[in-house]
Amino acid sequence: MLHDEGGTGVPILLLHGLMGSARTWQDQVQWLRHHGRVYTFDAAGHGRPAPPELTTEALVADLADATARIAEPMIVIGHSMGGLHGWVFAATYPSRVRGLVVEDMAADFTGRTAAHWAAMVEAWPQPFADEAALVAHFGPVAGRYFRDSFQRGPDGYRLHGEVATFRDISEEWGVRSFWWEWGRLTVPTLLIEGEHTITPPGQMRRMAELHPAAEHVLVPDAGHLVHDDQPERYRAEVESFLARVLRGVPGTAAEI
Repeated sequence: MLHDEGGTGVPILLLHGLMGSARTWQDQVQWLRHHGRVYTFDAAGHGRPAPPELTTEALVADLADATARIAEPMIVIGHSMGGLHGWVFAATYPSRVRGLVVEDMAADFTGRTAAHWAAMVEAWPQPFADEAALVAHFGPVAGRYFRDSFQRGPDGYRLHGEVATFRDISEEWGVRSFWWEWGRLTVPTLLIEGEHTITPPGQMRRMAELHPAAEHVLVPDAGHLVHDDQPERYRAEVESFLARVLRGVPGTAAEI
């Protein structure tokens, strides 16, 4: 579940979004190795068993156990669900996190439901025969994202988890908020939001205003997958943030 992707220096942990996988970070792993020792992670319920209770706390506890061998405080970079898990992890284990990047995720989705979304996913024409079929169905950006997430078998690509698991993880977000956990953060934090976001309008900017060590960046012409839609801008923002956070830390690129 925890994959050592190489590099040296400060540990950098990448957390994928709902229905993603560790493999969806492969383009970012290459340049992040210049800044530290990179790890990717497959969340519970994504290609491996889910916890008995599909709560954020249970998923973060699983993450904490899986990364226990990483002794040095980490830079945690999360997309969507991974961003939420990253900040709850940082709020729960503050000594284990040095800095945090949250991509296109907000603290409060209360009132939303995943029921219609889950029904749509159930209707997907699985298996998808090949990458071309994925791109034809989802478009070039999401198609490649799911290519890297789905399980590939002799008959093509299939979901790497149960729809009910994905649904129940996101359903929790509709019945509670995570402002309390956000308010406990003390580490430097970068909030990256796509112009065509899934988050409630203005909420990520408000999150930055409430956290004295946070900054907010809105990326034009990007949807929910900012790191894939606008990879050069995403890289520039993350590398600038890493340089500021890691300045003076022995063995990091920021010293050069």
